[in-house]
Amino acid sequence: MPGVHTLGSEIAQAAARLVVTEGLEYGPAKHRALRELGLAQRTTLPPNNLVERAVHEYIALFCAATQPGELLALRRLALLWMQRMADFRPYLSGAVWHGTATRRSDVHLELFCDDCKSAEMALIEHHVTYQPRTAAGVRGASVPVLSVHAFCPELGEDVGVHLHIHDHSDLRGALRADTLGRAPRGDLAAVRGLLHDRSS
Repeated sequence: MPGVHTLGSEIAQAAARLVVTEGLEYGPAKHRALRELGLAQRTTLPPNNLVERAVHEYIALFCAATQPGELLALRRLALLWMQRMADFRPYLSGAVWHGTATRRSDVHLELFCDDCKSAEMALIEHHVTYQPRTAAGVRGASVPVLSVHAFCPELGEDVGVHLHIHDHSDLRGALRADTLGRAPRGDLAAVRGLLHDRSS
């Protein structure tokens, strides 16, 4: 139905603006878009791929001059933290991995540990202040998340770095391609490759 498609596109565009300008994740952005558009909360939400397309369009229209540099800064910060947490098999995910991040975006690293407490102990041993919370993991169940504020020199401000703690056994399923055939997350070598491609 054309009307449904048009409404879905309108929600996706409103959500995309929130993703880019406020750094919201897709789920919260879609629900807030409903409120801002005055729509009922039971309104059918657009799929993430439609929101992602709208994010790319928004960036191309309003952030083309600044977004590439901001993305590069965030990927460099992500690489630094991946190197620090290299013992815990870090993978980069989210907007910084997929290339849609702006200075409002956080860095999401997923760690796959033999002992899920070991990453937390590493932060404590290095006197890193963090906030514990939980979020949905790669299998859908809640997993621990350690959130830190990391200064990004290139942006001149703190950036949220969130360490999602998974069991090592979750790694295989975490590497399956998404619905668009893309890798949903990248390891140290993959992130280094992105930075090398950007600088060459």
